[in-house]
Amino acid sequence: MTKTPSAPVLSRRALNRATLARQLLLCRGRMSAADALTHLVGLQAQNVRPPYAALAARLDGFAPEELSGLMGERAAVRAVTMRSTVHTLTADDLLLLRPLTQAALDRELRTFRAGLGGVDLDRLAALARAYVEDEPRTPAQLRAELARHWPQADPPSLGIAARALLPLVQVTPRGLWRRSGRVALTTAEHWLGRPLVQGAAPDAVVPRYLAAFGPASVRDMQAWMGLTRLRDAFERLRPGLRTFRDENGVELFDLPDAPRPDPDTPAPPRFLPEYDNLLLSHADRSRVDPDGYKARTWKVNQPFRTFLVDGSLAGVWRLDEAVGGPVTVVVEPFGALTKAQRADVQDEAVRTARVLAEGASSYDVRFGAVVDG
Repeated sequence: MTKTPSAPVLSRRALNRATLARQLLLCRGRMSAADALTHLVGLQAQNVRPPYAALAARLDGFAPEELSGLMGERAAVRAVTMRSTVHTLTADDLLLLRPLTQAALDRELRTFRAGLGGVDLDRLAALARAYVEDEPRTPAQLRAELARHWPQADPPSLGIAARALLPLVQVTPRGLWRRSGRVALTTAEHWLGRPLVQGAAPDAVVPRYLAAFGPASVRDMQAWMGLTRLRDAFERLRPGLRTFRDENGVELFDLPDAPRPDPDTPAPPRFLPEYDNLLLSHADRSRVDPDGYKARTWKVNQPFRTFLVDGSLAGVWRLDEAVGGPVTVVVEPFGALTKAQRADVQDEAVRTARVLAEGASSYDVRFGAVVDG
């Protein structure tokens, strides 16, 4: 009887370098913002500026107006998808992914059912659709309109129900570079003039997740999507995938020809936005946060921008800017940096500031406290 060879083991550092390569953070990509958005399967976008900072870290020659132009042309949109959170995605990906993430939104809706006593959810969806397709509405306007029909219900729960039941997008100018306005919502079908992709299986997304975040386990992808029960999709695709093990014995899947650089490949510093998907898209985040610093990137409900040194989470930063005036990048490392690392961090901070605050009178870097207290 032939013994099946065991899967090769990938060290934590090997996983780090592979993930950085997929995320365009080991070597910046020379591609368009649209191609990067497709490759990365969207960018976390709870706030307006993170997608711009995310691409500034990942693309050679990126200009924020390029992403802003995609949004203005409706080739990219802001909408709730993975993990029931707002992402900036291509229009094509929103139409594909929104139905696939419905289970996560249904789960979110169930947590608010106590505030929806007596509410007919089918009627709520129909009323909300007609209201936001008549013209884009703010979340407050939508809640108020629904409360007219169900005055006994909890208004925030009514808003959550509309968001869970309908594929709502945030229309422009929300999300445009230096022109962003308040959130106003309509449906994806109305904004894009196309229907959602119904009936797609997660099998179509597994290879794309691995291309952007692999090698990865089933639980990793479930953490990224905010879903459960994806094992069957991986099993169906197993014949065409490579398998590995991490240092703890967890099975990892990958595309056969995806990059897996030498673990000793140098990883330059990178400045990331708050909510960057690099830190949110694996169940086991030790490949990018081996020292457990993630808890230090938040204070109460306030997330902070982060930076990497040697490929790992190493500190937080902020951008202090005045239009047309000086710009200062404040950098707070979590641990000691060597003289060479400190110089590289400073250079990367200035580069990042030049992209995100173009036209400033000067660019300075200060090492100091970002998180008060």
